[in-house]
Amino acid sequence: MNYFSFEYAYFILLLLPILYCMYKCREMMKPIYFPHLHFLSAKKSFIKLERLLKVLIFVLLCIALSSPIVVDKFNPLNRHGKDILLSIDGSGSMNASGFDMEDEVSRGERLSRFEIAKVIASDFIYKRESDNVGVVLFGDFAFIASPITYEKEIVVDMLSYLSHGMAGQNTAIGEGIAYGVRAFKHSKAKSKLIILLTDGEHNSGAVSPKDAIELAKEQGIKIYTIGMGNRGEADEALLQKIASESGGEFFYATSAKELQEVYEKIDELESSKIKSREYLLKDYYYWAALLLASAILLFLLYREARR
Repeated sequence: MNYFSFEYAYFILLLLPILYCMYKCREMMKPIYFPHLHFLSAKKSFIKLERLLKVLIFVLLCIALSSPIVVDKFNPLNRHGKDILLSIDGSGSMNASGFDMEDEVSRGERLSRFEIAKVIASDFIYKRESDNVGVVLFGDFAFIASPITYEKEIVVDMLSYLSHGMAGQNTAIGEGIAYGVRAFKHSKAKSKLIILLTDGEHNSGAVSPKDAIELAKEQGIKIYTIGMGNRGEADEALLQKIASESGGEFFYATSAKELQEVYEKIDELESSKIKSREYLLKDYYYWAALLLASAILLFLLYREARR
């Protein structure tokens, strides 16, 4: 991101007394009576221009002292925080509505559980400023919708393109975890976690939840599980087991408001203490003001020498 600024902006304040003095503190000229005015070569128009040029020199010098700069501010692609994978249930049951009775997220629209989950997940992604985030969608099978990356806008865009049923109508929780583990293949983060969200029971896929948990444990990946919907819809016992065996926690949300609170709780539990450095590249342009002021000064000296 580029923007224009002054490194020492307070020097601009010097213009106030200088301009005031140049306006008020004029030289007191003693009147001289000279009858032959036609011998005077100086033109009034140039005298006025000369005064303006002198003012401009002072303005340019003050600008040069303020050190005008163009700043290129950027962040590294990987801030060395946590690597987080959101594994989201996209089965047929996620098309059910009525999850946001308090209208916390829907804003008057009739949104499905899946659409509400996407809105809340997107907000969570943007909050993880120092972390890399990826997304897995699972149904009958699972796939990596977005690899783990620092580019939050890309992850959220990919999330917006997803819809329930893209991966089938059933619920393959085991594959949702297994593909989450696969997404960490190139991860070098010390802290890795999967946040798995579902409103159903494991009933599909080639990978069992038990095997998937072992895969996560081998890679040192912590799993937070979230059950959503009415009580009894999601397999709470399985979700609790997945969370406890991997070192994570289990949560249940029966409304959009509760789901927001769950993500906020996870955000607090997994807050990143690593502060990233912001890199600034500065291009200095004080020389341009000095060069222009010098050119005007030389012009005035040249005119004065020729008088």
